[in-house]
Amino acid sequence: MKHNFDSYGLYKKEDRFSFTVRVRVTMKETVDPDILRTSVNKAIKRYPYFSVKVIVCDDGGFDLIHNDRDVVVIHTQKHIPALGTEEVNEHLLFIDYHNRCIYFNISHSLAGGRGFMPWVMTTIYQYVCDKYGVTPDAPGIIKPDSHLLPTETTEPALDMLTDESPIYEYKSKKPHVMLNDYMNGLLNPFKRYPNYRIVTVEQKNVVKCAKKYDMSVAALVLVAMSRAMDKVLPEKIQIIGGEMAHNPRDNMGIPDAHSDFLSHIHIDYERELIRSGDIRKLGMRTRGQMILQTDPTVSHPEIKKRLELYRGCDTVDGLKNKREYMTQNDLSSGKDAEHGTFYINYTGQLDWGEVADYVENYVIIVEGHLMLEITSMADRLFVCFMQLIKEDKYVLAFKDVLLEMGIPCKITKAHLKHLAKHGLV
Repeated sequence: MKHNFDSYGLYKKEDRFSFTVRVRVTMKETVDPDILRTSVNKAIKRYPYFSVKVIVCDDGGFDLIHNDRDVVVIHTQKHIPALGTEEVNEHLLFIDYHNRCIYFNISHSLAGGRGFMPWVMTTIYQYVCDKYGVTPDAPGIIKPDSHLLPTETTEPALDMLTDESPIYEYKSKKPHVMLNDYMNGLLNPFKRYPNYRIVTVEQKNVVKCAKKYDMSVAALVLVAMSRAMDKVLPEKIQIIGGEMAHNPRDNMGIPDAHSDFLSHIHIDYERELIRSGDIRKLGMRTRGQMILQTDPTVSHPEIKKRLELYRGCDTVDGLKNKREYMTQNDLSSGKDAEHGTFYINYTGQLDWGEVADYVENYVIIVEGHLMLEITSMADRLFVCFMQLIKEDKYVLAFKDVLLEMGIPCKITKAHLKHLAKHGLV
């Protein structure tokens, strides 16, 4: 590829959806903005691949170069700065804060959850050190003065992908897609209300349930959400589809890579199976599909399509033409794109160490409807339950299912999303 791998997502159209991520970290005490500003700019030095600005090359393509200006830290406001603009010192990220909350805003082109969470954790670690004059025991957090990991800046390439024939091919059973909700969420000003709620559960209850039915955390949430949707969807709908992201960096030999490159897992649930009440069988279906669809022979071809898309973009000259090419060939919206009824993502178990003593919760906020982002800390799991419309029935059904499975939870009110967009030329 001609350009930095992380630059290709910058061509995304944002007329309807923002291509950014917002991480909300709620501290146990009110945020000190002066200390936060110092801590943020200490921590960013550990992540040079995030401290960048966008340039346009001779062929009209975007690329990323180092940006040594300070990361902007502002009080949360109605006006949301655009990434890449002078307002945020040309960075593709900025921080805002309000009361006890610290919000990390970053371009999704730079990383996915597993890629940007180390930066978030390093920053919060540094903030705790600076604010309280302590050095928390947190071996799972990368320290600001540490070296880059061996494959941290390695980009995916075709020679990392397997050429073996797929052991499995997903054949869609045509699950229900929430088109009516999406249309209201996108176009109806009386219905549109992009929001999120924080669902908090105790790890011990999740682990107990997962062991009982021989499931992982991700599989358990997929099963729970499928049962929740069964409670609220019309009888005529036959198939409920769960979708989940998978980052194959481990089996590509680049376990530390920060870049966002994903394959997708699809599990189609028949209403009859959901209503049988056989949670173990639902778990087996889910676990089996996860094993099959994360196999390199199945997941790597999806990454290959992404790399080929980027190579195709390189053959087009001119920024306008490149944007057009990427829009017309968008893998997530083309005729071959597969979508579920709902979508979940799990960043995995993250060890905050003693830093967790200073944090109430943290969640990842992105675009999406019936999109669930799962994060973990110490003895708790947090589910960011996101919608495009203000509707209670989905999250209440999810709560009911968790209770039925022996997992009590706490749910916040609906918070309006504040996602930045890019302000590139």
